[in-house]
Amino acid sequence: MEKSRIDLPIGITLDRFIKSNQSQYPNAAGELSQLLRDIALASKVVNREINKAGLIDIMGYAGVTNSGGDHQQKLDLLANTRFIRALSKGGEVCGIISEESESFIDLENNGKYIVAIDPIDGSSNIDVNVSVGTIFSIYKRISAINSPLIESDFLQKGRS
Repeated sequence: MEKSRIDLPIGITLDRFIKSNQSQYPNAAGELSQLLRDIALASKVVNREINKAGLIDIMGYAGVTNSGGDHQQKLDLLANTRFIRALSKGGEVCGIISEESESFIDLENNGKYIVAIDPIDGSSNIDVNVSVGTIFSIYKRISAINSPLIESDFLQKGRS
């Protein structure tokens, strides 16, 4: 007999997943867990902005082009700001490289992680109701803590 949709499990939240799995790493200090929570928070804020974008005139072309040659949307710039603010508040991230910025952002702290991010992938399709998402990767910093960030902190292989 086939299960009805009512009987299907509801899944697990990101926060519960983090809490239930971080115990597998006894030497971890919780910094990566907090970093993932910061990304989740920024994602929720950006989702809220996207949902009300048509009502408050934050859709459409912003009048500038990003480093990849794409026309930046107003929502791209807004989402970039939201992610940078969320990641800089926690202290776990020392540097961010974003599709929306010309160069990397040195947060000038003692964080252990680098985040590479496209805050809203597919933003030019928002006005036609195509799905969008955030693409990110997290790397451990290569340069020594208390030293300036270097280019190789950001140019790491994906498997790192």
